[in-house]
Amino acid sequence: MTMIQPRARANRRRTGSRLGRTGAYLVLLLTALVWLVPLLYLVNTAFKSQDEFLADPTGLASTVSLDSFVQAWQTGGFSTYVLNSIGYVLLSATVMVVLSLLIAFPIARRYIRWSDAWYRLFVISMFLPNALVTQFQLILWLGLYDTRIAYVLLMTAGFGLGPFLITGYLRSVPTDLDEAAGMDGCGYFRYLFTIIAPLAKPVLVTVFIFQAINVWNDIIIATVVLADPAKFPISRGLFAFFGTYGNQSAQLAAATLMVAAPLVLLYAALQKHIVAGAIGGALK
Repeated sequence: MTMIQPRARANRRRTGSRLGRTGAYLVLLLTALVWLVPLLYLVNTAFKSQDEFLADPTGLASTVSLDSFVQAWQTGGFSTYVLNSIGYVLLSATVMVVLSLLIAFPIARRYIRWSDAWYRLFVISMFLPNALVTQFQLILWLGLYDTRIAYVLLMTAGFGLGPFLITGYLRSVPTDLDEAAGMDGCGYFRYLFTIIAPLAKPVLVTVFIFQAINVWNDIIIATVVLADPAKFPISRGLFAFFGTYGNQSAQLAAATLMVAAPLVLLYAALQKHIVAGAIGGALK
């Protein structure tokens, strides 16, 4: 009798463990389907012609054709917009990383008063809505409407995530380095960019990628601030496929894939740094 009860409890534990794993697998499968089904539908639509899409929107593409991609590239004006977006991404993300590092280091080291309050302010700022109306009025007052510098300034304005991640990461860097650098006569900015920046490379890469994604995908601020088509980013080119009486759905799907592809490749190439920086900045 005494031997049966432990065996029964062990069997119940094994049964509960199997049910738990099965439930976890089902949740993961459902989550994957929620993400993959729309993506597969988008890819399938991109390889159709417009006539084939209108004839059967949900059916599989009869042939694999790249005509929609070629037409989308020409119709959307992506040859110009891609260069604009690359410039916006590089400039805005670089400025974001530099400013975030300059702000985060004294807060992480508590070299300024109310450092903890500033840190909490960065956390709160990530949940506040974008003050686009006020920012637009400021751009008009400065005479920067329809300029590239205005767009870069507005895209760099909301940088609460950068200081938040970098501050958390730098708190794990020993303060003994600061004292040793000061004794050797190393200047503040030299120490910050030649010693601290390499040590914080994972989180700096993470902040750069997050800002690059934000700028590359932006369409609202570009629509409000920029009026000259020669200055549009790549996301603004998606408007070319919407008409008054109909939409070019096949070309729009192809254009969407072309807009998203660089970000997917960039994330795949730097995934290790992104995960390390995000976890280190949030938990350390």
